Amino acid sequence: MIELGEEDAKLVTLARAVRARNGAGQGAAVRDDTGRTYAATPVSLPSLQVSAVQAAVVMAIASGARGLEAAAVVTGETTLGEEDRAVVREFGGPAAPLHVADPDGSLRVTVTG
Repeated sequence: MIELGEEDAKLVTLARAVRARNGAGQGAAVRDDTGRTYAATPVSLPSLQVSAVQAAVVMAIASGARGLEAAAVVTGETTLGEEDRAVVREFGGPAAPLHVADPDGSLRVTVTG
């Protein structure tokens, strides 16, 4: 079993909580460059489609964040969109981890760059 550090484990917990609260297929959480966290689920409107990771990053940017330390997504899907990796890489830099966890919170993989 892959173990996360305490702060990254909190991101998985937040992502699981927002996913459950909203009854969504995905939940994501990000930690910005000052340690603040943001959690979101996907947005699906006729005029707007945003993944959970993208929505959490938008919340961070709209709140004045200048970068990301880490991100986590909880999903039952087997693949993660390249757009999610790209937004974490673009706003967090190539070393910012994106942790992908199953709905039970167990870490599936961590990707960077």
